[in-house]
Amino acid sequence: MKILLLGSGGREHALAWKMLQSPKCSTLFVAPGNAGIAQIATNISINTTDFEAIKKFVLQEKIDIVVVGPEDPLVLGIYDFFKNDLDINQIPVIGPSKIGAQLEGSKEFAKEFLIKHKIPTAAYESFTSNTVEKGCLFLETLQPPYVLKADGLAAGKGVLIIQDLEEAKTELRNMLVHAKFGNASSKVVIEEFLDGIELSCFVLTDGKNYKILPTAKDYKRIGEGDTGLNTGGMGAVSPVPFADEILLEKIETRIVQPTIEGLQKDSIEYKGFVFIGLIVVNGEPIVIEYNVRMGDPETEVVLPRIKTDLVELFQAVAHQKLNEVELEIDKRATTTVMLVSGGYPEDYEKGKIIIGLEDIQDSIVFHAGTKLEDGKIVSNGGRVLAITSYGENFQEAIKKSYQNIEKLYFDKMYFRKDIGSDLL
Repeated sequence: MKILLLGSGGREHALAWKMLQSPKCSTLFVAPGNAGIAQIATNISINTTDFEAIKKFVLQEKIDIVVVGPEDPLVLGIYDFFKNDLDINQIPVIGPSKIGAQLEGSKEFAKEFLIKHKIPTAAYESFTSNTVEKGCLFLETLQPPYVLKADGLAAGKGVLIIQDLEEAKTELRNMLVHAKFGNASSKVVIEEFLDGIELSCFVLTDGKNYKILPTAKDYKRIGEGDTGLNTGGMGAVSPVPFADEILLEKIETRIVQPTIEGLQKDSIEYKGFVFIGLIVVNGEPIVIEYNVRMGDPETEVVLPRIKTDLVELFQAVAHQKLNEVELEIDKRATTTVMLVSGGYPEDYEKGKIIIGLEDIQDSIVFHAGTKLEDGKIVSNGGRVLAITSYGENFQEAIKKSYQNIEKLYFDKMYFRKDIGSDLL
């Protein structure tokens, strides 16, 4: 099979690494890819949202299946673009339809879906620039901290959690009136704050059947002890030690099943990943958010634990036969630590030469933001590398990741030294 994978981050490097283990995968193209992906697959210089260029390439190379990594092409409707074009509608796209992608593309759409299908979630109201003062009054009815969420896509940075009421009102005005997150915050969801411990649940569905993938916990804040600004993720652990059989059963019956059934009831076509961000409050799982693709950096700990052929799973999704494939999971733990550019998630410099990659032993290096420049691998993003390791438990795995990080260097390299420490 000839496969086209869209994306350029650590998630896509992990997807490429896993798909290439399949005897079914003869050729893998990645658009646009990165320096790490270039070592194992063929990068092509096509933007993930340039659907016409993707169509041309797919026909030219006789691609058999398209796997979508990031959210942007899904929210913009790449699934529908293929489905509605007679030249390419026989080529399966792994990812939901445009309406299905609204589960991530619009916080309000997701909230309405959750409430409609009686899936546990926090109470909320949504506001626009015309109702900003009503939003300020609504904030007065809540207890701190105050949760403000940009309705649209904001690259994982559109959620603010604020302790002070006046500051929350100011930020609400900044988002709605002054477009703090651009179009993404033309509508803002204000949500009740839930106090608990978070984890991520990943589901692969063909629209009818589903497989629950290994759980993971990621670390969003830039600073040790979960302090500072939100990032796209600074590290992850799988499985989640506190996710026992009782909790996993609650997650499946109260959240996963009603989500998949809800998609069917609403006639929403969905063939791909559902990422469910959860918070556990007094032993009860509650949905914080949906994403319509795998998480990053969670992909870098979830996929290495899947023993089943990933291409076979994707074929089963395409033909709605996921119930016929057995999902086999590695019992070992996996951890990943992100190495990021100094200054991230705010201003940072690119083009820093990365040293020591050839010295890594007993860990997998997934490239997130890298490129090849004059024969050298250099940084090309905020999050640069993900260092993933296996262990009998997460403590053993994380130790290996940190030992290997000591061999790596680029100017102003930063990473959190406390990934997993809250789980001890």
